[in-house]
Amino acid sequence: MNRSAADVTDTVARSFGHVLRDRLAELDAMQVARCLVAIAALLLVLVTLDPFPDLRDPNVTTIVGGRMALTYIAWGLLAAVGMLCVAGSDAPALKSLVTPLHLCLLGWLAINIVFSESRGVSMQRFVLAASVTSLAVLLPLLPPTQRSFDLCLGAAALVLLTLCYLGIFLAPQYSMHSALDVTEPQLAGDWRGSFGHKNVASPVMTILVYVGIYLSAVGSFVMGPAIATLAGIFLIFTGGKTSSVLCLAIYALASLVYVTPGLWLKRIICFAPLLAMNLLTVGSVMSPALGAMTRLLPLDPSFTGRSAIWEFALAAVAEKPIIGHGYGAFWDDVSARQTAQGAEWATSAAHSHNSYLDLAVTIGLPGLMLVILVFVLAPLGNFQTAQARSRSGALAKLFLTVWLFGLYYGATETFLLERQNPVWFMFAFAVAGLHFLARFQCVEHREPSR
Repeated sequence: MNRSAADVTDTVARSFGHVLRDRLAELDAMQVARCLVAIAALLLVLVTLDPFPDLRDPNVTTIVGGRMALTYIAWGLLAAVGMLCVAGSDAPALKSLVTPLHLCLLGWLAINIVFSESRGVSMQRFVLAASVTSLAVLLPLLPPTQRSFDLCLGAAALVLLTLCYLGIFLAPQYSMHSALDVTEPQLAGDWRGSFGHKNVASPVMTILVYVGIYLSAVGSFVMGPAIATLAGIFLIFTGGKTSSVLCLAIYALASLVYVTPGLWLKRIICFAPLLAMNLLTVGSVMSPALGAMTRLLPLDPSFTGRSAIWEFALAAVAEKPIIGHGYGAFWDDVSARQTAQGAEWATSAAHSHNSYLDLAVTIGLPGLMLVILVFVLAPLGNFQTAQARSRSGALAKLFLTVWLFGLYYGATETFLLERQNPVWFMFAFAVAGLHFLARFQCVEHREPSR
């Protein structure tokens, strides 16, 4: 089965190369440039500038200054080029992003950085996050037509899948976890592809399954099923339990939301299970009653002992509930904190394993509320508007599914506002896509402007 998957990847990639070349020939120079920027953005976040890290190297976790500088420069330049590409033709779409709610969130982040415990770290990391998020927001606008958008999305997915499968068969020591890994040798045998960890590879593969389903729905009867199948196989071999369980469950939930007529009923379907999931996880360490209930469940809601991390993070929230500890500035060195007394194991974690709790720790409860308003509540309203106006149903469903996956994935992992995290990039991309679809009609075929 493995060799067959590699052969399918190679065949589809070659045939798609001819299709992409023909489609690009139909566009003018500026339109080709916009497509290339879109593909470059997707590859930069999915493949990165440092693919296939050697996890056997004791220095693998060391941050190299020159390498990080290159990352900042690459994202900054690509974001600037992307803005130049769309500034003239998509000015109304860009202006629609300037809303009081968005400005409030940016303003609060600025205040949070000023009062951060490590202002320099917060500012530096916010600059990268701003470049990455800007490019994610611009991505739906870059391809000049929906057909070219589909081709860009498919091209990036096939390049990533080809690299990942080639890594598995040609260099497994760089694309699979092994017993020689410095940090987590217990993951030996799990696939990670070009990524640094299976917990990054598995959610990305889940999103690629959704991309493949979408491309199949819009008529790509070879490329779409191939992407969905190859990504699905890879997802299984990553051993990522959360992503594997969520993959089909979220698609079923999105399909239910898609056929549900009213906005309030949509909200109940989307948010009631999400609220219950957070109550049974983080809530179980806040309330003895909820804790007693979760202990009766036939599964471990703490996801293998994460309750200690959540208790530690909740104590950190109690220290600074309003302003927070500072964007991206809490988890670097937490062992010396007073909060860490009695929670030594928790201090070895890189984050709180819950996106919403992590935001409360770093940017405070007001910042968390603003993120919920912008990234949790608003996108569903935008989907309802886009659906009511019959705008690109398949594309709207793709954005809805990726957005929903991010909401539920965030209950067990941290990714919201997390710099160049590929899940954050694709989540922000989906949120922006729903925003634009609620306000503008997609261009199906080539036109002078959008």
